Amino acid sequence: MAESLTVDIVAPDSVLWAGQAERVSAPTVEGEIGLLANHEPILSVLGAGNVRVRGIDGQDHSFAVAGGFISFDHNTITVVVDEALPDQVE
Repeated sequence: MAESLTVDIVAPDSVLWAGQAERVSAPTVEGEIGLLANHEPILSVLGAGNVRVRGIDGQDHSFAVAGGFISFDHNTITVVVDEALPDQVE
């Protein structure tokens, strides 16, 4: 089994999703970014769009976000959003 990612997606007032994932994609101000295990470290500003997570159980989660930032280092992803709609299962 491939390595998994530890993911935390947080808003100012709550944790929107936390767990292990296969991949994460997010809208940055420079374009869409896709992250898999062992990606090089990044820190990027989020643009408006959808943050999508594929959990290790194969379930997809999508969050409509207005902005924030995403950080990736040592297979840990932290997504801090300004505001987001509730979790949407695709």
